[in-house]
Amino acid sequence: MDKKIDLTEGGIVEKLVKIALPIMGTSFIQIAYNLTDMMWVGRNGSNSVAAVGTAGFYPWLAMAFVMFSKIGGEVKVAQSMGEKNEKEVKSYIKSSIELNVFLSVTYSLILILFNKALVGIFNLGDAEVISMSRQYLVIVACGMIFYFVNPVFTSIFIGLGNSKTPFKINTIGLIANIILDPLLIFGLGPIPALGTNGAALATISAQIIVSFVFIGYIIKSREDYFKVKYFKNIEFEYFKILYKLGFPVAIQNALFTLISMAMGVIVASFGPVAVAVQKVGSQIESISWMSADGFASSLSTFTGQNYGAYKFDRINKGSKIGLIGALIWGSITTLVLVFCGEIIFRAFIDEHDAIIKGVDYLKILGYSQLFMCVEITITGVLKGLGRTYIPSFLSIILNLARIPMAILLSKPEILGLNGIWWSITISSIFKGIILFVIFVILYKTKKLYKGQNDMVKNEGKNKKQSNIYRL
Repeated sequence: MDKKIDLTEGGIVEKLVKIALPIMGTSFIQIAYNLTDMMWVGRNGSNSVAAVGTAGFYPWLAMAFVMFSKIGGEVKVAQSMGEKNEKEVKSYIKSSIELNVFLSVTYSLILILFNKALVGIFNLGDAEVISMSRQYLVIVACGMIFYFVNPVFTSIFIGLGNSKTPFKINTIGLIANIILDPLLIFGLGPIPALGTNGAALATISAQIIVSFVFIGYIIKSREDYFKVKYFKNIEFEYFKILYKLGFPVAIQNALFTLISMAMGVIVASFGPVAVAVQKVGSQIESISWMSADGFASSLSTFTGQNYGAYKFDRINKGSKIGLIGALIWGSITTLVLVFCGEIIFRAFIDEHDAIIKGVDYLKILGYSQLFMCVEITITGVLKGLGRTYIPSFLSIILNLARIPMAILLSKPEILGLNGIWWSITISSIFKGIILFVIFVILYKTKKLYKGQNDMVKNEGKNKKQSNIYRL
């Protein structure tokens, strides 16, 4: 059984690396899921990519609802671990899973019942693409509960200080997906070629495997923190706390997806090739932001545990280390996307027009990577402190600005299709700069931690009154 890491003691770099590497590995697994699907689906042409990409907005939107339970599972479990409060840990785990299951069932029913209208929003104009997209959406919806519960299991383990277990379990799912994708998409022997439906079935099957391995591990390990009676004596007060913490992030994620859908409608006006370029390009670019998000998640857990233990100096040092890492990683990904776009894009679609447009996409998005990585890293620190409103509000405002910018800049007489990509890059650059300035101001004015001075003075005497100073 993998040991939980106490992030409140020992070398900061060492502890951050220990918990960050498996989390980043888990993020890479998610990237590999998406890229594997896109690589195999791309072999069927732009129409298949457009169909999967369009339907894929809704599993993406699902993550907004997952955030209500995921944030609690990660932040509040970490803070409770720092406080050494076992009862609170159990209550947050129980409530996170209960809330997650309820939301997943509700969302699944909506996708199944309204799949025609949901796909129709995009005005794809191609009967074949619309049909494939609807079928893909219904299949994915049938397994949506597993989409929901796996990120929450992962975040709970990370909050406990155990990032190796979710990495190993998610790796099993990736291997299953890699095997099943080509098998179900193109067929083999008695197995028929199912095309985009095969991609959906492969992904769902892999998610189911991950869920059952998580459950099996919990049962076998006899982990005390999971020993609670689920769906009995529901603790609504914890639901309220989860809601308060998760609401800004959930709204941010929901609006981000809806904004991306609106951007998708604008992109669709340029034809199926443009849609395919956006879908493939965004999957490639996700290597950068999901890696940064993986490290930010570890920084959030580190911050949460040390905040619960009143160790602000460790948080300050950890934040500086995180920002240095963000600058290095952002610089590397900028260089790769700007100068190696064609080599990368050819691995996914072998169509001349798509490659030309894809290289432009990666180059333009490449200019924003450093700023995006800084934004994600600072967001991780603030999330660990429970201050989810600050980055969420900023993100919502500047993401909304993408729509009018995209409409304006995509006019033929201005930048055309590339204007859409520039609207994304410009907003990302501003988000990174503004959030960094806010963070520095909060730090310099000693407003980063509410009640910090009193907590330091009374540390060791008033730990039982810690909720007075909670954000």
